[in-house]
This record gives sequence, C-alpha cells and structure tokens, in this order.
Amino acid sequence: MKICLIAPPYPLEQAPSPPLGLCYVAAACEAAGAQVIILDYIVSRYTPEKLRDALADFKPDVVGATSVTMNFPAAAAILRDAKAADPGLITMMGGPHVSFDAENTLNRNPAIDLICMGESERTLAELLPVIGDRSAWHAVAGIAFREDGNLHVTEPRELIRDLDSLPLPARHLLPLSRYQALGFPVSIITSRGCPNRCIFCLGRRMVGQKVRHRSTARVVDEIEAILDYGFTRINIADDLFTANRRRVADFCREIRARGLTVGWSAFSRVNTIDEEILVQMRDAGCDAVSFGVESGNSDMLRRVRKGITLDQARDAVAACRAVGVLPHASFMVGLPGETAETLADTRVFAAELGIDHGYHLLAPFPGTTVREHIEDYDLKVLSDDWEQYDATHAVVRTSQLGPEDLSGFVEDCYRPIRDSWAASRARYDAGTCSSEEYANVDNYHRMQLIYRMLAEDLIERYASGIPAGDDPITALAARIAGSADMDKSMVRRHIAPLVEKGLVKQEVSEGAGRWYWTHNNRVDRVKEAIGW
Repeated sequence: MKICLIAPPYPLEQAPSPPLGLCYVAAACEAAGAQVIILDYIVSRYTPEKLRDALADFKPDVVGATSVTMNFPAAAAILRDAKAADPGLITMMGGPHVSFDAENTLNRNPAIDLICMGESERTLAELLPVIGDRSAWHAVAGIAFREDGNLHVTEPRELIRDLDSLPLPARHLLPLSRYQALGFPVSIITSRGCPNRCIFCLGRRMVGQKVRHRSTARVVDEIEAILDYGFTRINIADDLFTANRRRVADFCREIRARGLTVGWSAFSRVNTIDEEILVQMRDAGCDAVSFGVESGNSDMLRRVRKGITLDQARDAVAACRAVGVLPHASFMVGLPGETAETLADTRVFAAELGIDHGYHLLAPFPGTTVREHIEDYDLKVLSDDWEQYDATHAVVRTSQLGPEDLSGFVEDCYRPIRDSWAASRARYDAGTCSSEEYANVDNYHRMQLIYRMLAEDLIERYASGIPAGDDPITALAARIAGSADMDKSMVRRHIAPLVEKGLVKQEVSEGAGRWYWTHNNRVDRVKEAIGW
C-alpha cells in the first residue's frame, strides 16, 4: 500500500517546526507496512499541478492531510485537488480541527472520505489493513465517514497508554534541509495530556486530562537523532512540560549524562516552576520558557479557569531572572467578559513583568469549552471563516467590546515596537545603525529571502540552466535577486551559507548547472562518504 501524506501551507512568519503530528502519523503508517511519502507544502509552493505530478509519479492508494483550524480550508482544498486528479483515491484527514468538527467537515467536503479523530496512530494500525473495504470501517474505533449519504461515527478510541510503543516520528520523510535553512527549533514531545481546564484550549480534549509520559531514554534518543540530522535547537511542545518535577529532573540528568549540547525551550505554567527546577533545566541547555499568562485581571483568570494567580506569574518571572533563563509571556485578548478595564489591567501587568511578551486574539476553536458552551459566557462568535482563526484577527465580540476595539488594543500595544523597528530599518538603510541593529535588520532580510525562496519555489523556478563558471553562487544570486526584486549582494551573502552547509547544491551537466534543495543533508553527507 502507498500513502501520500500532506502538510498543508502554514505561514512561515509564524515559525513552524517540522510537522510533528504528521511525522508520528507517517511513522505509524510505515510501521503498518505502508510505503509513505510526505508532500510538505509548508516549505514549498503549492499548486494543483505540482500535486497532480507528484500523485502521478507515486501512485498512492490513500492521500491524507492534517490541519489546524486556520489552515483547514487549504488542507481541504488540496484533498479536493487530489480527488479530482484521481477519483479512485481514498482521502482522509486528521488533526484537532476535524476531530471536533467531523460532521460539518464531511457534510461540506465531499472529497474527504474519512476522518481520524483524536490520537490516530493506533487507529491507522487497524484501519490501513482494511482501508479498501469500506464495510470494515464500522469496526475501527475513532473514525468518521459517510456511507449511503449518512454520517457514521465509530466508538471513541482509548488514548494510547504506552507512548514508548510508538515509533519515533518519521522526520526522514521531510525536506529537512529547507527547515534547516529557516533555522527554527524542531519540536518534540515528552508527554501527552493536560491536567488543566482552560476554557479556550483543546489540550485536554485532544490528548486527555491525565498526563502520559514517554520514558526519558526514549525522548533523549529522539533528541540525539535530531542532532544527527544537523539541527541544534529543539522546543518541547508538551502542553505542560513541568507537570512532573521528578520527570523533568530525570530528563535534564539524562541530557547531561550523554554530554549533549543542545539549546532548548519549553512551555510551562507559572504555578509549576521555581528556581530549583529552572536551574536543572538551565544546566541541561534550556535557555527560554514560555508562560501563558493570558490576562492581567484576576477575575478574568478565574473566569477562564486558568488556575493561576498574578503573584504566581510574578514569582515565576523572578525565578527565571534569578537563574538566567529567558521568560516569555503570552496574553489573550477578547476573552469572555473582556472590557476596556480588563485590557488596561493586562497592559499594565505586562509592563510590570518587564519581559518579552505577545498578544493573541481569542480564536474559539471547535471543541473548546468556550465555543461549545458559548451561551454561558459574555461572548459572541462573529465568523466561521477558519482562515481568520490565526490569533491575529478578531473573530469575537463581548458585550462591551467589538472586534475593532480588540484589534485596536493589540495594534496600540505593538505600535511602539513597530515604530522602533521602523526607525532601526531607516538607520540601517542610511548606514547609521548600531552593530546590533545591523545584525537584526540583516537577519530580517535573510529570513524574508528564505521565506520567498521556499514559498515561491524560487530555486526550482529560476535556478536551472545557469552556466557553470568560476562563481556559480553569484550567478544563482543574480537569478534569485532579479525574480525577487532584492539586492543582489544581499542575496548572495545569505545564499552562500546555505551552499556551504550543503542545504542547496548545484548539479552540473554539459556546462550548465542546476541548483536544488537537498532533501536531507545528513543522508547526502553519508552517501558522499561511502561513495554512493
């Protein structure tokens, strides 16, 4: 059996990691005996023509996609294109959005045959052997599908108790060199489950309220594999990494015992952290911790069942400062009952903490308590345009504040930062900036270049047929700069390290060169070493 898995487009500006959930799914499919490819449209341009060519080349039996709410429309459109290219394909989708909106998804998207709900690794192990026999689907727990015009939802699947029984994520199927060019951290999980009850979060609904842990050895084995691919930084994406102090200590001890050098960050809660645990994390390579504080108003924190206090947030930030770990706080705008006064409290509290922080506009995703019980809250959902559910668009209102008030608050909070950034860029252009400003602005240009190279397939579209010469990188830079309307010297300066690291290579034939992204630089290095 052949399975093609799709990573749908996702904004590169939001610093995506290699898609972890999809890699777990791919590994489960491989373990079930399937031949698997991943088409990653996060780090490459999507077109129906590219998809059609890939399907014609691979000839899969099944095409599956994952999505979160904001990129669900794109994922659904890709499955429609796949079905149009080959009506005989079985199409399926998984992920948090469709897990809690299965009926609407299937009713409104006839090109989607089946939905895997919740954790899907065990589901796929049972489903794939019978995927061609639709009558057998009824016996597979954890899926939804149509039959004779009717919606069928099978019994819920139990959560996976032994996470160590899962194969390691199949990152080898990803175009890893492209992610290395971006330089973002690689996400891992050490556990699944969230014991908290925040009304705006899907964590406990998707992976359960009881935290299930992977063994420390298994997690650190995975980190070693990530480092072997050439990455140097990870992010621990657990809903609550610091849920169990003993396990955090064991993890940090194992990192040190193996002598691993890796920078990492984690998500935590302000009521689960102190100097003692932070010292252990710091000594194992942790240099940053993110806290969801959400509001600077105590009543609001109680209303959304956050389960923390403002004093706990103050203490957590102080502990980070004391041990030299960078704290970051996120705040949510547009929570139920939000008023001008509660927003003012949040802004004052964020300033008091004096740390890096960000604001996110509430997006009431399907499956969250706030959406499913919205009649209990001072909140109204204004749109089901899922592409707007990206935390940067106001899709709700309260009795006191409309979407323009919520968006205006965020804009006003960010205005000093944007004004400062604009001034730095002006000084950069004038040649009067400081060395720190130069580094920041130049890195911004580097990232914009790489975003465009990936999202617009600039290497693939414009880097063939370049005459081989003494300085092929300059010739490549000239092509890219011309198509991207960027400064040629800047483009060359930022492309050269990609070539030096082997992320982009040139193949020469009959005096002309073809530049291309390598799929996996580690594999390429091994092939070269053994002469393959």
